[in-house]
Amino acid sequence: MSWIGAITDGKSCSFRVWAPLKKKVSVQIFNSTKEVVPMECDSEGYWTATVNGISGGTRYLYLLDDNLTRPDPASQSQPDGVHGPSMVVDHGNFLWNRCTTRLPELKDYIIYELHIGTYTEEGTFAAAIEKIPFLASLGITAIEIMPVAQFPGTMNWGYDGVYPFAVQDSYGGVNELKMFVNECHRWNIAVILDVVYNHLGPEGNYLRDFGPYFTDRYKTPWGESLNYDGPYSDHVSDYFIENALYWMKLFNIDALRLDAVHAICDMGARPFLQRLSKVIDTEFNQSEQQRYLIAESDLNDSRILNKRDCGGFGLHAQWNDDFHHSLHSVLTGECRGYYFDFGNVDHLIRVLTSNFCYSGQYSIHRKRTHGNDVSSFNTDKFVVCSQNHDQIGNRMLGERLLSITDIERARLAAALVILSPFIPLLFMGEEHAEENPFLYFADHSDEGLKDAVRKGRTNEFADFQDIGKPLDPFSIETFNKSKIDWSKRGSKKGSAMFLLYQSLIKIRREMPALRSCRRDQISISRNAGTECILIHYKYGSNHVACFFNLGKNCSSIEFGLPGTWIKKLDSEVVTSCDENKVQVVIETGETILNIAQYGFVVYELKSPQV
Repeated sequence: MSWIGAITDGKSCSFRVWAPLKKKVSVQIFNSTKEVVPMECDSEGYWTATVNGISGGTRYLYLLDDNLTRPDPASQSQPDGVHGPSMVVDHGNFLWNRCTTRLPELKDYIIYELHIGTYTEEGTFAAAIEKIPFLASLGITAIEIMPVAQFPGTMNWGYDGVYPFAVQDSYGGVNELKMFVNECHRWNIAVILDVVYNHLGPEGNYLRDFGPYFTDRYKTPWGESLNYDGPYSDHVSDYFIENALYWMKLFNIDALRLDAVHAICDMGARPFLQRLSKVIDTEFNQSEQQRYLIAESDLNDSRILNKRDCGGFGLHAQWNDDFHHSLHSVLTGECRGYYFDFGNVDHLIRVLTSNFCYSGQYSIHRKRTHGNDVSSFNTDKFVVCSQNHDQIGNRMLGERLLSITDIERARLAAALVILSPFIPLLFMGEEHAEENPFLYFADHSDEGLKDAVRKGRTNEFADFQDIGKPLDPFSIETFNKSKIDWSKRGSKKGSAMFLLYQSLIKIRREMPALRSCRRDQISISRNAGTECILIHYKYGSNHVACFFNLGKNCSSIEFGLPGTWIKKLDSEVVTSCDENKVQVVIETGETILNIAQYGFVVYELKSPQV
């Protein structure tokens, strides 16, 4: 495996592209002479050429067999869109901050997921940079950016990207992404980038013209399956491994979120994901800052996290849909689709206790047994949320949790996510009670493709015609409706919600027991006859007791834990308790707590029982 794409030192540029089945490849330079430079091929099908006088900003295309011009599959910039020429990028002219403090470890991540195009009115990295101090004041320790690989047009979720190495030009391109990462690190915030290694988008996807990147042996819901286990598959894997290194080395990205790894079809003895994790761990083994790979998977399969020498893929963490589905179905009462497998507090307790709800049980929705045992893993292997881009955006009307429940349940959801044993993830806007939807939107130039997408969306939501029809994903209005309304932050409801989130995050960051992530230091119980859950954390002398009432009625429960405890947070008060109003619980075995419907209370042990 070696570098691909265009590399310049400001004086000359080296080009390298994989095209194993082509008889002739040249690079066409868009300079004053519009020269065409023949390239030489090695035994593995890589074509190379070095051209003098080429610096950053120069456009170029590849000429294949003298009859087809195409942008670079490893293009780092597409300023004229997905169909235009590629542009050489000089990475040597960017000045990085020197990080004086160590960025947070994975177990200390409090993740904030955002979409660059809708996070601000401008929809750029530069505008998002201005919000970083706000996120730091909230207590966020990691920002996860939805995919920024170049896609058609100017509005897209990012999962239709067709140039995995190119930074979306309408967001601000290469330098603005680097500036964003630079500023995050200055505030001691890690950056996670969402990447898509299971498919490419339909428009501007020219990889097949260079080589056997795709296979017809498998299918994905979104397009052709990538060739990870057939002839030539080593070099397809190398392409995406090189992409991961590219983001981490040239952009200082701290972690990658790997989209839908269950759609990576690979029956090889050395699976792509296993190779990827080995390269990343080896490459950054001696570095001051570890890099992480976080998978999205709906398989509930321990192989995602198992060590490589035990037959696993060796990834560092994964999203946990079971937590979301359990919590969402209890709070909303929804039971359609995959929510049919959930719906009561016991499902959530099973997740809190065993990491997954389905780890070998029969799934009625899937009509088969689902998952395997992951209960031995510590909790920092799982990322949980009450909302994310999928769970909001894949609803027909893109409603946020607050739009389908009430403020009490939205607050309880926040508390359960942030005070859970797992790594919490928030979706942009929920911290200030955002009510604007997050809808599905895209921007294709092919009218036939647009009509097919519209028809597919209509068919997907055929059972929901009683509440309306899906908005046109290609309408600018749909895109604008999805933008964050920053004026809500200053409203009474927005300010109160922000203060709650800030208080919850402060407690999590300041109490060691909430960040230990060790299964043997966490106990989960349900108070008999109620919908109340107790999570009891222990780490040395630091003990924390979190009570959550998921019921519609106020519940009276016995505290039952020995020692003297101080109330740190109460949903009825919303903010941390005033020092003059701190409630000290003495002789707790005889103390009855009254927890409001959809309420929560947090206690910290002041001193052990003598």
